[in-house]
Amino acid sequence: MTSPRSMTRDGKRMARNARTALTTASDSQDMLTASSDVIAARMEIMARAMADPLRADIGELSLMGTEKLEALSASAASLTGNMGTLAARASKSALAEVDHARRAAVAVSSAPTPAAAATAQFNYALGWWGRAASQMMAFNSGLLKTQAEALKPLHDKATANARRLKR
Repeated sequence: MTSPRSMTRDGKRMARNARTALTTASDSQDMLTASSDVIAARMEIMARAMADPLRADIGELSLMGTEKLEALSASAASLTGNMGTLAARASKSALAEVDHARRAAVAVSSAPTPAAAATAQFNYALGWWGRAASQMMAFNSGLLKTQAEALKPLHDKATANARRLKR
């Protein structure tokens, strides 16, 4: 059975997940708006460079590729690290569940009566539901964290460029 303490923990986690999802959605919108501003500004810079190559803003033109590469590399590194952490957590949970199943099988097979065997089986099933729900909540939290952290370098670069290019 789920304890009040774990219900409180899961409730707090759900609220935190909702805040993270909302912040990520808002940051995504900011990034898309900033990206369109940056694209428009850089299109003008490229058009001026094509019209007068000797007066081209070489510094800005060179940033167009390197900044994307840096932001994408940071995003990929974050994604890789977080996905590795999630995979390790899933493996640990699976191994723990194997141990729970082993103990349940022993309890069912060594039960003195059919009723005791049914009780042991019921207790395992009820515990499994609680563990599965808790693990899914933790996994969802990890996925939301992964998404937010992978977006951050892209968001930061796009919004910084938009502010810089508006001058």
